[in-house]
Amino acid sequence: MRIGLKALSRVGKATAVAALAAWAAPAAQAQTANASFFVTSKSIGNGGNLGGLAGADNHCQELAQAAGIGGKTWRAYLSTQAEDGKPAINARDRIGKGPWQNVKGELIAKDVTELHDANKLTKQTALSEKGEVINGRGDTPNRHDILTGSQPDGTAFAGPEDRTCKNWTSSLQGAAMVGHSDRIGLRDDEPSKSWNSSHPSRGPDGGCSQNDVKSTGGDALLYCFAVN
Repeated sequence: MRIGLKALSRVGKATAVAALAAWAAPAAQAQTANASFFVTSKSIGNGGNLGGLAGADNHCQELAQAAGIGGKTWRAYLSTQAEDGKPAINARDRIGKGPWQNVKGELIAKDVTELHDANKLTKQTALSEKGEVINGRGDTPNRHDILTGSQPDGTAFAGPEDRTCKNWTSSLQGAAMVGHSDRIGLRDDEPSKSWNSSHPSRGPDGGCSQNDVKSTGGDALLYCFAVN
């Protein structure tokens, strides 16, 4: 049976495509397996009431597990404030030593110092555990407000003002300090276009309900880091 040149060409192209796919799949899997940072694709759903640090960490772990990167210890980038005789906890002290990279293998920061100085977080690199870009300013809906409860250096706030929704246990009282995952500030000329400490949450219910965080461009999302 004779096979025409066009048929051979089609077979050749199909073989090439199959070979390329076979080569790309292991590379993509390796990048995902090495992931050590992501922004949560969804929230717990209770605004600032995350069930404390343990609940937030568990949320990171569950999303990582579903995405195939659960074979590590994941922690939420959150600070808590001193309360009832318990000392404050700094977000920067909870997340390991680095380096951290997103699910596409792009470096976010080599260590804690770089993370809080000249990190490589942008809208295009602050990806979810699924490799998705998080909506930022100009998108509908805007979801760039990420809960952190932290100062720019990654430490907890001192003083009486609540910046952690009662240490992540309340959707009714207080407020939460948030950062912007797209690094775009409240004004284009704002000098502190900060990924982790841009402004306190606020809204019709005060600042900690799911409705509150959505009203200012958020969705109660979290930064998650692998500590090992």
